Amino acid sequence: MPTPSHSPPTSSERLSWKTVLHHDLPASLVVFLIAVPLSLGIAAASGAPLIAGLVAAVVGGVIAGALGGSPLQVSGPAAGLTVVVAGLITQFGWAATAAITCAAGLLQIVLGVTRIGRLALSLSPAVVHGMLAGIGVTIAVQQLHVVLGGKAQSSLISNVTALPAQLIAHHGHSVVAGILTVAIVLTWPRIPKVKVIPAPLVAVVAVTALAAVTMPDVTRVDLPDNPLQSLILPVMPKGTPLEIATAVLTVALVASVESLLSAVAVDKLHRGRRSNLDRELIGQGAANAVSGALGGMPVTGVIVRSSTNVAAGARTRASAILHGLWIAAFVLAAGSMLELIPMAALAGVLLVTGLRLVQLAHIRTLRRHDELLVYVVTAVGVGVLGLAEGVLLGLVLALARVLYRLAQATVTATEADGVWTVRIRGALVFLGVSSLVRTLRSIPPGATVRIDLTVDHLDHAASEAIEDWRRGHIARGGSVEVYRAGSAEQLDDVPIRALLAKLAADGQKPAHLFITCADSRIVPTMITTSGPGDQFCVRNIGNLVPPKGSNSNSVDAAIEYAVDVLGVKSIVVCGHSSCGAAAAALAADVPEGSGLQNWLRHLEPSVRRAVALPDIVDPATGVQLSPADKLSVANVAVQLENLRSFPCVRAAEDHGRLELIGLWFDIGAATARSVLDRAPFLVRAGEELSKIRSSGTASAIATNPSSQ
Repeated sequence: MPTPSHSPPTSSERLSWKTVLHHDLPASLVVFLIAVPLSLGIAAASGAPLIAGLVAAVVGGVIAGALGGSPLQVSGPAAGLTVVVAGLITQFGWAATAAITCAAGLLQIVLGVTRIGRLALSLSPAVVHGMLAGIGVTIAVQQLHVVLGGKAQSSLISNVTALPAQLIAHHGHSVVAGILTVAIVLTWPRIPKVKVIPAPLVAVVAVTALAAVTMPDVTRVDLPDNPLQSLILPVMPKGTPLEIATAVLTVALVASVESLLSAVAVDKLHRGRRSNLDRELIGQGAANAVSGALGGMPVTGVIVRSSTNVAAGARTRASAILHGLWIAAFVLAAGSMLELIPMAALAGVLLVTGLRLVQLAHIRTLRRHDELLVYVVTAVGVGVLGLAEGVLLGLVLALARVLYRLAQATVTATEADGVWTVRIRGALVFLGVSSLVRTLRSIPPGATVRIDLTVDHLDHAASEAIEDWRRGHIARGGSVEVYRAGSAEQLDDVPIRALLAKLAADGQKPAHLFITCADSRIVPTMITTSGPGDQFCVRNIGNLVPPKGSNSNSVDAAIEYAVDVLGVKSIVVCGHSSCGAAAAALAADVPEGSGLQNWLRHLEPSVRRAVALPDIVDPATGVQLSPADKLSVANVAVQLENLRSFPCVRAAEDHGRLELIGLWFDIGAATARSVLDRAPFLVRAGEELSKIRSSGTASAIATNPSSQ
């Protein structure tokens, strides 16, 4: 498939000066024009010297652009660190904040070299987006004061309480400049054919021109006459070691998280090579170390500038580097032009930028996954208590919710015809043992008991509790039979050793062949709530079933063995969201002649099928699937067709002994959908899955709570 014009080139094209001149040079000029007002506005909002914002923009473009692992990402001062920097300046002063920035950069380099920086992406999305929302609201309320011609206060609470007085005060020309800037930023992207020019640039230029003619008394940008001599070099912070270490860690972690999230987001904007996140962290750390040493602000990857860079047609990291050089040249040669910009115009740009950190799409997604409370608590905590306190509060709440869910196994005991049935469902861990023991002890001594285990996870403490009670109940004259989910086969003992010993003696008798992707995030036993001996499994890249005769001997042998020897009742093909094989097939950037390229040729019929299809919408969420997810769904349907190219499969299906089932697992939502072998393919779990509920262990696919 042809790649779009804004996709990064191959390695040979990267060396071409023609590519740099035709694509990266124009893109760098566009990014330069939007970076200057944003950098000045962020510096003003943070309380830092304005020249410090420009230094960070230059260093972020050149250093992070040259050394980072995300070639199309553009770095500089970011709105996400505004609250942090403002707090550090209040606590330590600007020169010490520059030293903290330098130390944070060195820590980032260590995180990148040790390859643990990516752990930042393991943070709960609810906490990350809540943090950004809290920062965004704080910036917006703060800059609203400047737009109205006043002065921002030191905290969100102070800004909110002072807002009524600010609204009724005399505003002068500043409010006109600020409101006009906000109006242009919001409306410009809606105008056809001109939205390619960045709205902040248009707003700042237009308002600056208007202010030069009609607003003589408006407050404007004030830069030093000699920028290089006016740089404030770092000094050692005065404070306790704990205070200094906390400050350094806060800057390093927030800058790292924002940069890595931005890099991941930029990857989704193009079909080029994916970012090297460890190298990106090293590049960001080097940029922060240099920026702090020169008296600049902290640097992060910035999605606003990066998305503009991609949209403007950038092909290589040369665009980010050049944009930094343009800023340096402009400040040194034409800095007086920047002093014409009204501060209210910069505040208007930052006001909109802050509000855009609160994204309704994130709120809807988190609400659908029942994580909205964590988002709200984090956002409110960041705004009211501070960034570190708010994030910590969100993390504690997220962890508490995880522990609560782990403890929510359902244990019921019912009696019918003299037989007590104990049903245990969910994840049974030590947190739920007390509830389990209370239920078991409510059963009369000497009773006949059947325990049905339908659990996602059973830890050692829960296993021991069941076994101890079982032995005690038998000693008091009762009887206990333990069964695993969906099986009529009794277990002699709860521990897994007994189950495996029984399977070793009796041999395997799986009822199902489960074909899925090799992706490490896909755990078949978790999806189907099954255990050892329940299913025969085949895993490969892209969950592919090449047609019979395609020389895929391993897959052929597994299918024929499962159908002819094991006599499975069904074959399940399970695709999944965010599939790397689907993304690689669409990007067409797999190394020529590699084994992966040869294997992915089996995906070409699925690509053709997906291209010919209309958009696919998840019926449960109403969300349109991305092109890669659409391909992975269509791919499941194609593999179901390929299965019928095997004579043994076709014969068993014709005689009613075998059923073919398609599944698609949404990793982010932990939900399964049924896939038909005909359009529109994707249906709600339960509509098509109901047909396998009576077929042994696979009923767990339909009855697992995570699949509903």
